[in-house]
Amino acid sequence: MNTESSDIFTTSAFIESLKHHNPNISSAAVEKLVQSTPQTVQPLIDAFYNSTDQSVQAYIIQALAQIANPQALDLLAEVVGTEVANHCQGNVRRIAARGLGLIGSTSSNPKILRRALEKLNWALTTPQDWGLRYAAAVSLEEIATPEANIALQQALKQEPDKVVQARIAAGISSKQLQIPTVS
Repeated sequence: MNTESSDIFTTSAFIESLKHHNPNISSAAVEKLVQSTPQTVQPLIDAFYNSTDQSVQAYIIQALAQIANPQALDLLAEVVGTEVANHCQGNVRRIAARGLGLIGSTSSNPKILRRALEKLNWALTTPQDWGLRYAAAVSLEEIATPEANIALQQALKQEPDKVVQARIAAGISSKQLQIPTVS
């Protein structure tokens, strides 16, 4: 078996392990999939769309968010924008928002950055889920561009939740501390 075939087999085995009833095994599989990047990204994306098991999909999003590969940008943005009815799925949206922050903070591609910023700005201002708005605020702070700072400043004016307000304000304050002053 050549190396490429071995990698595909190993990736498939780890993805299959995400279905295990023991969460420790699934978590270990996530860790191995993250460590084996970049060849795991596309198989994870494919597995997400081929799975109807929400637990497996949640583990896949967790792995892709940690990997923070731009290939996963559209999937993570899609998950952030999905309206969900239960709390567990809401957590998946928050993890996806953090993945967008990681992608946006490490990419130098303007198109990728713009897509991440657009979805995070939407997540900061639109959903009723305060946890998703909080995650979006953290991600925008992490991206640390002028556009991200503007989004935070605008959201602060309309944010009804005190916890999210405090997080947005902290993100704005940290950016102001990082801005070099001209003497």
